[in-house]
Amino acid sequence: MPHPLGSAPGKIVAVHLNYRSRAAERDRLPDRPSYFLKPPTSLAGSGDRLIRPQGCELMAFEGEIALVIGERARQTPLESAWSYVRWVTAANDAGVYDLRHADGGANLRSKGADGFTPLGPRLLDARTLDPAGLRLRTWVNGEPAQDDTSDHLLFPFAQLIADLSRTITLEPGDVILTGTPSGAGVVVPGDLVAVEVTGDGQSTGRLANRVAEAAGPLADVGAMPRLRPEDRAAAYGRRAEARTGAAYGRTAADARTAPYGHTAAEARTPEEALTGPHRAALAQISVATLASQLRKRGYDGFFIDGARPTRPDLKLVGVARTLRYLPLREDLAPAYSGGMNAQKRAVESVRPGEVLVMDARREADAGTLGDILALRAHRRGAAGIVTDGGLRDSAAVAALDIPVYSSSVHPAVLGRRHIPWDTDVPIACGNALVRPGDVLVGDADGVLVLPPRLLPELIADSLEQELQEEFIAERVAEGAAIEGLYPLGSNWQSEYERWRTRGDSGDLSTDPDTFPTAPTDRRPADRPQEAAQ
Repeated sequence: MPHPLGSAPGKIVAVHLNYRSRAAERDRLPDRPSYFLKPPTSLAGSGDRLIRPQGCELMAFEGEIALVIGERARQTPLESAWSYVRWVTAANDAGVYDLRHADGGANLRSKGADGFTPLGPRLLDARTLDPAGLRLRTWVNGEPAQDDTSDHLLFPFAQLIADLSRTITLEPGDVILTGTPSGAGVVVPGDLVAVEVTGDGQSTGRLANRVAEAAGPLADVGAMPRLRPEDRAAAYGRRAEARTGAAYGRTAADARTAPYGHTAAEARTPEEALTGPHRAALAQISVATLASQLRKRGYDGFFIDGARPTRPDLKLVGVARTLRYLPLREDLAPAYSGGMNAQKRAVESVRPGEVLVMDARREADAGTLGDILALRAHRRGAAGIVTDGGLRDSAAVAALDIPVYSSSVHPAVLGRRHIPWDTDVPIACGNALVRPGDVLVGDADGVLVLPPRLLPELIADSLEQELQEEFIAERVAEGAAIEGLYPLGSNWQSEYERWRTRGDSGDLSTDPDTFPTAPTDRRPADRPQEAAQ
């Protein structure tokens, strides 16, 4: 689809940094706007492909609000600057950070390639819009990535026009890209990026562009793709204190193959990380039994302290998806807490079979989740929610058919104590270290973290332990004394073997290939062969 301007503008001016949330990501707060130019040949329309040059890893999207000048502007007063804008539309200020080294902040080759400035699909009449009331949203493959509003700009639209027109004449049709909020990141061939601007009941529609790989290589006659650590950090948009070369949980190397939002290890679906037979077996085994098996292996730090269920009747089994809160700082809260913040991004990206696990530093005096977000996680298929902080709307949450665990109930909103900081990172929840991809099991006793690599042996040994305890409970009910019986001693071993061979225990099996079906012989499967399951 052609871009909506009809003819090419004389110039495209882009702002380097203009949203408070993006400034927080960059750990840099400019006191004046700065700019770079993009060639008019970079314009594209909705439906056009974003072509990543061969040899490049880090193609990034940046959803933006684009202003189209309607009247010649030269040394325009701040008070009347907005009146020179004729149209507002959605834009994607795309770029490949592999070529950033070639031109520095000028961004000519990194952001000026043909098709790297999609606009549209519709133009909104600026005269009918409140410039401080526009909402910008971006999606990648249908998942929310950016959500912010124009009242969070560092430099309002009118200031940009007044500033630029002091020395540069803005002509009708010129385009100003007004900056991107937090959440911009790397996309790979096959990803679909969509951007929409709304305001005063109007919408630009979704500007949608799919990423594709260039058909041929770049000719080696100039600067070639090369990545520096600072380029990786800039492409992924992470905050300075978390710049490890990863964003949304995936490393730059993983970005070539992993779906948006996950590292290569975590890109596996929950069904791949936790197989059907393992999930079914864990649904039978009590947290107490699993805890005792971890204890036998010398592992004591896997229980999430203080997490109590809203629904003790529901069993929790799933794969961890993590969210971290940091203590409230009023100067940072506007940049991190508004719009599509980390908490909302986590809820909107949780997948079926995943457990949303929150690190709230065991702070009991504020809620970390309420009924609306719990309902949304439930509707997305989440296996459960665990927080070591407070829960709001507890009665409404308890009415949902989803296991939810919290350390307290408190009516106060999140912002009383917390800033939602980041997702898909290792966290501390109730004194337990939880990594994305860990397995969580919960029942009325609480929640336990299980290392995925130990699942086969933990399941087999736990099922064997529960078989023994079933046998012991029957004997105690018949009047037997516990000495030598609990734990099972040698005097009872032969009778136990006869009992389990008869198949009197019901439907517990210790064979990872067959649980949870009823066994005819309760002998545990041989190990270590079971570890391949």
